[in-house]
Amino acid sequence: MASVTQHGAGTRGFRISKRVLPYVLSLPALLVCIGILIPFFSAVLYSFQRYRLSQPWARQFNWGENYLNFFTDPGFWNTLRVSLLYAGTTVILELLLGLGIALLLQRRSTVNNFISIMLLLPLMTAPALAALMWKLMTNPGFGILSYFTSLIGLENFRWASSPDTALLTVVLVDIWVYTPFIMILLLAGLRSLPTQPFEAAALDGVPRTFVFFRITLPMLTPYILTATLFRLLDSIQQFDIIYAMTQGGPGDTLTVFQVEAYLNFFQSTNVGRSAALLIILWAITYTLSNVFIKNWLRLRERARGEA
Repeated sequence: MASVTQHGAGTRGFRISKRVLPYVLSLPALLVCIGILIPFFSAVLYSFQRYRLSQPWARQFNWGENYLNFFTDPGFWNTLRVSLLYAGTTVILELLLGLGIALLLQRRSTVNNFISIMLLLPLMTAPALAALMWKLMTNPGFGILSYFTSLIGLENFRWASSPDTALLTVVLVDIWVYTPFIMILLLAGLRSLPTQPFEAAALDGVPRTFVFFRITLPMLTPYILTATLFRLLDSIQQFDIIYAMTQGGPGDTLTVFQVEAYLNFFQSTNVGRSAALLIILWAITYTLSNVFIKNWLRLRERARGEA
């Protein structure tokens, strides 16, 4: 209970008892949690309804019909395949590039610090703006990247306008924007590793490949898992880059979950199907995050046991 106390002449202040203070401090987190749960449970409720904005009078519960229809819908399985393919491709390539750049910049120096800061510039660009910039650069008529591809004999390279190269194009944009995120996480991990094992290996003349695979990589694994988890959860929910570049096309080439849900809601006004897609996406991300977190905890316990 808050009590008013007198401080000096005419000065008043409030002192919160120690029993109430933890609840007051946790109130912002509670409000954020409520703000997240209300839309979530609203989406769950809508996903069990036959609900179109164009036909509000026909709204009724269908008790899972939206989910059951997905099993016989080829479009849903294409959406699942494209989402997983996009997420897996971007995360693997960004992880390899980010790790390679982090290893090159591992040594602390003024030049390396400057380069690492400059490499963060794409991460400061809004993904939708980056996608529009790349869309201009890959324009077949005046894009500078189209000009460079013509110099090496690839005339009329269609980039995002062709089903064969659309995925490649959006993956390149994703790599350009988000590789610095993985790079900076792994660089921080590399610079925080203990120096004693590396000094001992240098004194014994151990080959660099052995040091990397047997010392550096095992100690860096928790950082790699953390970076992979963040990027995987973000990639599988990607919307702005794909929609700004291709609107999910050509055809259904890039209809990932977020784009498919957006089109169902705003074009088909099918609220129930759109909500069901997002709940399935949530279930996938929840499962993946649990797998990564369990592995991260297992590695941490093993490291503590070896310490």
